[in-house]
Amino acid sequence: MLVKNREDNTLIQVMNSEELIDPSKESIVGREKAGEEVQPTQNFSKSQLVFPSGESLPQCWLNPNYQA
Repeated sequence: MLVKNREDNTLIQVMNSEELIDPSKESIVGREKAGEEVQPTQNFSKSQLVFPSGESLPQCWLNPNYQA
């Protein structure tokens, strides 16, 4: 799955989708998609991530106290 860093618009390949949808996790492990070489994994704060379309991540993925 790909998401985008809202600060610099780089695409991030999410290594574990479960981390992304788990509201108790504040960050995910991913790789920047830059060039043809595989980039090292690093931690990204979920608060900085959006979908590639620019749409925000759902609150139920970010807030452990979210109630619909």
